[in-house]
Amino acid sequence: MRQTRKNIIELLLKSYEAYYNITDYGTKQIPLRALCEYYEHAEKYMVSRKVSLWSADSEEFIFLFDIPHLSPEAFEQCKTMAYEEGMKLLHIGPGHMYSYITPIVVCDTCDEEAVKALKKCHIYKSFRFSLHGWMDFHAAAVIGDSDRIESNRAGRPTAKILKKVLYSKKRKGEFV
Repeated sequence: MRQTRKNIIELLLKSYEAYYNITDYGTKQIPLRALCEYYEHAEKYMVSRKVSLWSADSEEFIFLFDIPHLSPEAFEQCKTMAYEEGMKLLHIGPGHMYSYITPIVVCDTCDEEAVKALKKCHIYKSFRFSLHGWMDFHAAAVIGDSDRIESNRAGRPTAKILKKVLYSKKRKGEFV
């Protein structure tokens, strides 16, 4: 049985809440439903924490969009919003390793032109010749009426995780 947008979004937010700081906008900021933020800091030190050998910061920002029908124009709007707002959230500096900006569009139906635009989407930016890390743009769409998940090339790991979360055999019985 096909899942509704509401069920898909609830399931994603529930699975992300263990790892991400979630700001749920509800219907206040249409089409953006939620912003999920993940921060990680790793470092290696010798004898005491004052003698740090290296440190690395990584972060991911997931913009969860709720759209009934995904058109190429709607995808472009979501992509632009996620990129502009995501770039404002980045913490670039000497310890920064990488950041991912990930728009996930949950829709009932979509145009094939929108899927083509999604798959062609490629945004990559390095900071100070990668000495201060890089940013990669992972885009994905969950199409509810056909149980399809599409992504751009960089977003393949995101699509794989979405498939596990949404369509695993354990989860199938929840929406019957």
